[in-house]
Amino acid sequence: MNPVGMDSYQYYSNEIQPDYSNKSGNKNICFKALDLFSGCGGLTQGLKDAGFTVIGAVEIDALAAETYRDNHPDIYVWERDIKTLSTTEVINQLQLEPGKLDLLAGCPPCQGFSAIRTLNGSLKVKEPRNELVFDFLRFVRGLRPKTIMMENVPGLASDERMVRFCSELTEMGYTYQIKILNTADYGVPQRRHRMILLGSLYGHVDFAPAETKRKTVRETIANLKKPGNSGDPIHDLPEKRSSAIMELIKMIPKDGGSRKDLGEDRQLECHKKCNGFKDVYGRMAWDDVAPTITTGCVNPSKGRFLHPEQNRAITLREAALLQSFPPNYRFSLKRGKFPAATMIGNALPPEFIKKHARQVLLHLEANRHLNVETKK
Repeated sequence: MNPVGMDSYQYYSNEIQPDYSNKSGNKNICFKALDLFSGCGGLTQGLKDAGFTVIGAVEIDALAAETYRDNHPDIYVWERDIKTLSTTEVINQLQLEPGKLDLLAGCPPCQGFSAIRTLNGSLKVKEPRNELVFDFLRFVRGLRPKTIMMENVPGLASDERMVRFCSELTEMGYTYQIKILNTADYGVPQRRHRMILLGSLYGHVDFAPAETKRKTVRETIANLKKPGNSGDPIHDLPEKRSSAIMELIKMIPKDGGSRKDLGEDRQLECHKKCNGFKDVYGRMAWDDVAPTITTGCVNPSKGRFLHPEQNRAITLREAALLQSFPPNYRFSLKRGKFPAATMIGNALPPEFIKKHARQVLLHLEANRHLNVETKK
């Protein structure tokens, strides 16, 4: 089953598309959102930047929840397994009524759908976290939000669970579409393909238009102080590399160079035995977007994560900026450098979310006079 192609989208209902070109521009209306699987807060940051008031979040990981609270202290956080959280508890805590929440948003954990987990060709990966998409659906049923936004890796679009998910959305009266988009086309200085679903009880929601100019690595991190004494804790953490690795890094050409540029004789023995993962120990290019910022983003052995010019991996702050987090966003270092990198790499790029959340906001504004109960 294949609900959506890599560069296409598809509607799953035949509802008439509304015309909401005439907008009142009333900025006094508060549009409320709930963030499921919030992580360290990338989705919430994007929603807030778009104009939503985020009133609650759910996150199971203690370190991510700590980071989330540090940056969003005004938002109620359930730090627990979403499977143990009932929609009734959420409704009571937030004093909501079904049908009154403006946006339900989230990114169920996606490791089980990632391409590297399905190289054997099987799309039926036995990964318990894959079933969490149905907890998102459970919240749709219980809260009956006016609009929904779900983001994930492209692999979910080809999974049979998505067919079931979409079928139930249709039964509940939602119109929606799915696209697989590159965050680099939406103001994020990073090449990252993501699946995003936008749905509404009011009809069709537009995705944000792609931008013609991409933001580069140079625009994002070139003006930062050198790490070490910058005063920013997540920029100043030291690296620990062997002398052999440091010599290898120094030889790699600046501004986009790769270990492949060094020739066969200068390759590490482990690299001579493997022809894959060619970005390992590669440098980013100043005037291009960064590669996908992963959980290994501060380790050059995990990808093209060397600084374009300096002989080091990018720092946590540089990784966060390439993910489009604000420059003052704080990340807990309670467990050290690499758990913080995991939070950053797993996060949703706020700028990407902001662009599409603004479209949802315009849609809600245009249809605010309608009663969603009539859509049942």
